[in-house]
Order: sequence, then C-alpha cells, then structure tokens
Amino acid sequence: MFKQRTITSWLAVGEALAPWRPLAEWPLLILVGVTGVGKSTTVEALQTAGLSFTLLPNRRELTDELIIGQMQTAAGEAVQLVTDRIKRFDYTAQYRQKYPGGMAHALSQLLVLPSELPTAQLIFDGLRGVEEVTYAAELLPRAYFLVLEAPLVVRVKRLLGRGDAFDKVSSIAQKRAEVGLVGLIPEAAGVFTAEEEAELMGLVADGVVSAEDLQGKLKIVLTERANYDPDGAREALLQVGRERVILGDTVALSPEEIAALVRDRWV
Repeated sequence: MFKQRTITSWLAVGEALAPWRPLAEWPLLILVGVTGVGKSTTVEALQTAGLSFTLLPNRRELTDELIIGQMQTAAGEAVQLVTDRIKRFDYTAQYRQKYPGGMAHALSQLLVLPSELPTAQLIFDGLRGVEEVTYAAELLPRAYFLVLEAPLVVRVKRLLGRGDAFDKVSSIAQKRAEVGLVGLIPEAAGVFTAEEEAELMGLVADGVVSAEDLQGKLKIVLTERANYDPDGAREALLQVGRERVILGDTVALSPEEIAALVRDRWV
C-alpha cells in the first residue's frame, strides 16, 4: 500500500512523512450542512470580507479523490467518474460502513506541507451527519464548525434556481404532477406543509420549472434527509464542543452577517 500520495503541492494523503504534517495540527474551519443551505455563498462572503484562508478541495472533489475510486476497486468495478448524485450517495454509504465517520475519516487522513501552504488557516466544505461531525470533532481538535441551516423547501427552491450541472439524478420515472409532490416522489409524503407544497407545485403550474426538474431536486434533498440528520449533527456538535461551533441560519442571516460571526469567533 502507498505510504503517501500527493494531491496538490501542499496537500497529500497517507503517512505523515517529514516535512508533511497531519491536518489535525492546523487551524481549520469546517462547513457543516447539506445541499442547498448556502455553503458556496458563505465561502464567497468570507472571501469578500477579507478573511485570509485556503480552501481545501471540497467534498465533491475529496469524494472523487479518496472515496468513490476506493469503493469501486473494492467491488471489482472499473474506476470511473460518477456524476449521478444517488449513485454517489450509495458509494459514500459503503465507505461509511467500512470507515465510521465517512468523509471525516477521509479528511483526517490528509497531510499539509507547511512550506507550500498559502495561508495558516484552512476551510473545508464540508461535513454532514452525526457520525461525520462527531468523528471530526474528536480527530481534528483545532477545527471549528460552521453549521449552516435552511428549511427543506428553501433548499429545494435554491437547487431549482442555481443551475448546477452537478445537481442531476438519472433513472427517475416521471409521474403526473397533478397529484402533488407525492405523485412526483412518494418520499415527500408528510414532509412539507400544505403551504410549502402549494408553493413548489405553483412553480410547475406557472411554468417556472418543469415537473421533472422539481422531481429531481426533491429526490436529492430527500435522499440526503434519509442519509444524514442535519438537526442531529448540530446537536451532536453542541454536545461535544459548543465553544467550537458557530451557528448560521442562512434564511435569518445574510451571508455578510455569517461572515461577521466567523470573524468574531474563529479568526
């Protein structure tokens, strides 16, 4: 097995051979939140606010770099890029079964090269779920956690509006939209209020989005809901290290206000 593999000029994975040092020794801010809570917008606000930090490869990139290929190899499959979000969830679930902590385990394997590191402080986007954040809080003692939150309906609307090519799901049967959200995806039963359902279905009725597009975005957020527990992750962090947690409601607070919280608590 390899002892160390370089990812960038200042980032590697494997054994901490000098002069490389474990990521656990560095000041790190970890964004915690599921799709659509506003992580990318928050990072932009932190940059605009003039905070000095270096971004680690994000969750998508580290999933490709450290997780999916490993799971494909273990299953005897050809190593290839996977863009379908539901298939990616399957691979990451397999990784979590093998390594408690999932992405947090992968993150804890990273090394930094001090002489090449652009800034002293690092930011990672991001972790989610109780196991990941609990594992990270223990293995990364210098890490702070910025917990970003938004209601399900807001997250769905943000996904519908952002046009990210990554937000796609294949092999979902199109159903009649006339019967409501449950007609598009049964897992939506009992999740949204009547007002929220009317708001989302109104986007279809008004021709703002297609029923197929809404169906795909619902599948993304509800699959995440089944795999991760945002409320549980927040509470788990508050239990293990309240002084290391920054809470950011991305509906109640502007990106600039969240950046100010980070400046006050972390920088």
